[in-house]
Amino acid sequence: MEKLTGKDKELIRDSWESLGKNKVPHGVVMFSRLFELDPGLLSLFSYNTKHESAQDCLSSPEFLEHVTKVMLVLDAAVSNLDDLHSLEDYLMNLGRKHQAVGVKTQSFAVVGESLLYMLQHSLGASYTAALQQAWLNMYSIVVAAMSSGWSQNGERGSD
Repeated sequence: MEKLTGKDKELIRDSWESLGKNKVPHGVVMFSRLFELDPGLLSLFSYNTKHESAQDCLSSPEFLEHVTKVMLVLDAAVSNLDDLHSLEDYLMNLGRKHQAVGVKTQSFAVVGESLLYMLQHSLGASYTAALQQAWLNMYSIVVAAMSSGWSQNGERGSD
């Protein structure tokens, strides 16, 4: 796994902390952007009912539970910046789960764009090029581990 610089860690921690304790609304912003960028992803979140619109999906209790889980993964990554390697098995398993439900690895890049959009939207003038790069660096580490799990699951699934 790649390493983050001390400055990256500081920027990420400070920006994450500034989002406050209730991060779910920020997650809703992130997923709203995700569905704008790739409306086809909405079909992965149908649960037991077919959502007519992204707004229907975004307000469903099942989806808000998913948003909470995603924000907890980000929180875990931020909390473990000094030892992201400790999350590798967890992130690989997460990649396997995403592969099993039909998520393509290309979607990880769109999620990354949506994450950056949410940070820019939520942080306003505090969002800088250095902050963006720090988050990109962290996200690339997370995605590398998830992609590894995704690939391993795909190889087992094709046997």
